[in-house]
Amino acid sequence: MNAARGRRSAGLLLFRHTGHGLEVLLGHMGGPFFARKDAGAWTLPKGEYGPDEPAWEAARREFREELGLAPPDGAAIALGEVRQTGGKTVTAWAVEADLDPATVRPGTFRMEWPPRSGQLREFPELDRVEWFGLDRARELIVAAQTAFLDRLTEHST
Repeated sequence: MNAARGRRSAGLLLFRHTGHGLEVLLGHMGGPFFARKDAGAWTLPKGEYGPDEPAWEAARREFREELGLAPPDGAAIALGEVRQTGGKTVTAWAVEADLDPATVRPGTFRMEWPPRSGQLREFPELDRVEWFGLDRARELIVAAQTAFLDRLTEHST
């Protein structure tokens, strides 16, 4: 069985209205597997949670862990769920808020790198965070998560 099956993540998709239209805040996944990738390597700030934690609480906790900032208090728009290629189910909410990416202090994770080297290295969960217009965001975000952009667009029109 695929290790991701049954795994669940929850996250917050921040959005803002600018003179150029709607923008969303995405994070580039940290670690060596995504270092040289752009398309498909961006995500909303999210993380896994267990059966005893409500998805909304997990989304807010993961925002704090991944960005090092308190989650915004704005009204939440439920964006539903998507299933990613590896089988993980992601639940998301959109919140209108603005933040300066320079204030982000990402959390970290440890993994053996290089593989089978016996060396544990620490990497940022997200190595950078940026605001993108929806067209550019669609080019960069994990494929399954484009549904969140579509649902946000439907809600915002």
